[in-house]
Formats: sequence, C-alpha cells, structure tokens
Amino acid sequence: MSEAEPPESTLSTLQPDPAWDAESHAAAVDALATDGLTFRIWGGDWCGDCRQLLPALAAALEAAGVPDERIHAHAVEREDGEKVGEGMAEYGVELIPTVIVERGGEEIARFVESENRPIAEYLADAIDAAE
Repeated sequence: MSEAEPPESTLSTLQPDPAWDAESHAAAVDALATDGLTFRIWGGDWCGDCRQLLPALAAALEAAGVPDERIHAHAVEREDGEKVGEGMAEYGVELIPTVIVERGGEEIARFVESENRPIAEYLADAIDAAE
C-alpha cells in the first residue's frame, strides 16, 4: 500500500473461525444475540493477539446472527511505532484487540487485549451483568 492510500477499513482477522463450535458456547451466543447491541472492534491484521482472538469472536457473532450493520470494524495500523486508527482517541482505545459493546449509544461492556478469557465469553458475562 502506498502512503497516499487510506488504511483498509476491513480486518481479515474478522473472518469467522470455521472450527469454532457454537453449541459449546451457547450461553455466549445467546448473550451476543441480545437485541439492540452494537459491537465496535479495533484490531490489526499485523497483530498476533488479534489474529488469535478475533476469528473466534467473528464466529460467535455470526452464530448469534448479529447483522453486519451492528458490527463496526476499525482497522488499526502502525505508524512510527504508534497504533493509529479511526475512533481510537474518542473511545480511549490503547491496546488491541479492543471490543466495545454499546446499547443505545451507551457502553455496556469492553474487552481489552489483556483479559485472559475468550472475547465472546468475557463479553457475554458483561452483557448479562448489564441486563
């Protein structure tokens, strides 16, 4: 990519993991399927943690039937050693992957890279707690 081109707005790491088993994660799928939730996902295809964690989240969102218009992927790039991407400052994103769940424009859950649980399970617990 030349410097004049804008960064990609899609993340190849958000391709669903075909090996992810929705039946084994039924509670997480149910929570993610909650009506009215919007998912904002920051990640980078260059990021090892994103490549490891985001395909399972994508599979969970797909299994939950979350429509594409409620999933906002924000590609993060590296420039001069810094992470840069749309909405990072506005949402206080420093580490990737970061996933924010909103209802009616209000944040109800946030997964940040440093959590030691799968994203879908972490968010499901946070969504259930917010209900």
